[in-house]
Amino acid sequence: MEKMPYQPNVDMIMSINPATEAAATRAAADWRRGLPTLCGAQLTLRELRPSDAPSLLASMSSHEVARFISPPPAGVEGFERFIAWAHRERAGGRYLCFAVVPRGSDVAVGLFQVRSLDADFATSEWGFALGSEYWGTGMFVEAARLVLDFAFMVVGVHRLEARAAVRNGRGNGALRKLGAVHECVLRRSFLRNGEYLDQTLWTILAEDWMQAKAVWGPGVIH
Repeated sequence: MEKMPYQPNVDMIMSINPATEAAATRAAADWRRGLPTLCGAQLTLRELRPSDAPSLLASMSSHEVARFISPPPAGVEGFERFIAWAHRERAGGRYLCFAVVPRGSDVAVGLFQVRSLDADFATSEWGFALGSEYWGTGMFVEAARLVLDFAFMVVGVHRLEARAAVRNGRGNGALRKLGAVHECVLRRSFLRNGEYLDQTLWTILAEDWMQAKAVWGPGVIH
């Protein structure tokens, strides 16, 4: 999900329109009322908090992290608005976003997003960003497996898509390592810094994940 669904300009209009917010609220399953905590050996995934804004700004604004994603929100206030938007979208059943927190810490150093591409999350898209100091530590794979387990086993996703710029060797390698299938190249589909980039479309199906669970093992949800 290199192109983030969050749009700051639109969000500022929606956030001051009570009628719009009320229309977005509907009967929700448990995860729509609040995300659970997913625990791994090296990390915890949890709901975003307003206090995460400064650390997310620091993690996602570095050149290494930001070069192949849409520009992150500008400043701490921009991330605070993004976090509030993420909560509203989760309550509306359209989107969910986990903060990545290293074990023994309470500081968010990345995030994983899943958004519905249809009315019931059957087809969805996911994306992720992790502070570069945690690359190569195994944290990404562990977090990704927890998110995949949650998406397929709890949310009910059938088909999960990801898009990564063809030039993004690390991102494409990570998706391949997770067992995602390379379906096609989307030509000139992502605008970044005034240039249209080709993207690779990767997919994981629910049945793929059920087979993979025999290898990865279950995640832990609290």
